[in-house]
Amino acid sequence: MSAIFYTLIPLVAVLVGAILSTARRPGAGFVSAMQHLAAGVVFAAAATEILPQIKHDASPAATLLGGIVGVAVMLLLKQLEGRAKGPVAMLGAVGIDILVDGLVLGLAFVAGEKAGILLTVALTLEVLFLGLTVTAELGETITSKLRVIATVFGLSLLLPLGAAIAMPVAVLPTPVIVGFLSFGLMALLYLVTEELLAEAHEQPDSPLISAMFFVGFLGLLVIEEVLP
Repeated sequence: MSAIFYTLIPLVAVLVGAILSTARRPGAGFVSAMQHLAAGVVFAAAATEILPQIKHDASPAATLLGGIVGVAVMLLLKQLEGRAKGPVAMLGAVGIDILVDGLVLGLAFVAGEKAGILLTVALTLEVLFLGLTVTAELGETITSKLRVIATVFGLSLLLPLGAAIAMPVAVLPTPVIVGFLSFGLMALLYLVTEELLAEAHEQPDSPLISAMFFVGFLGLLVIEEVLP
């Protein structure tokens, strides 16, 4: 239940991002900086919480199988996003992406509440950026700002749905949990390397923008050490 409760935080972030984007479209530099920051936070959450739990439970076969499935699913999503044409197809691809984010967040809470809280911070930044960009894209085809905001917020409800799907994993045998966590780890690494950073580097970087990755990474490390 705690995982579903914590998804309210990124839900609010999506709504804020959508509202801000309808008021004023963010500049390319700001978007790139946000992507770097979110990538650093997500990478730190994966490295400090999910990976240690997988190593602690030590189930090589489950780790390998879950990792392979994770990579395959994310590459399949990439193919679907690449073929998406028009607003409906784009919304379908984004919806699947958000559902997977919710699933990974739920799996983080399976690893432990601290892991879940840290990943909540990470995904909040990621979906805030998503709210900004998706709203801007929809604004090109939908004239009603209220309809655009409602559409983006409706998509974000897939986040708690994904978290709810992950909850039954907690009662499964340890090797199965390890397999799911390995799946989640691959999904997070894909999010960092193939989505956030790849899209961020489509714009020319400045030292300040590049530094935002390390600000996010170190910031989450500090939070991780402060939390009990």
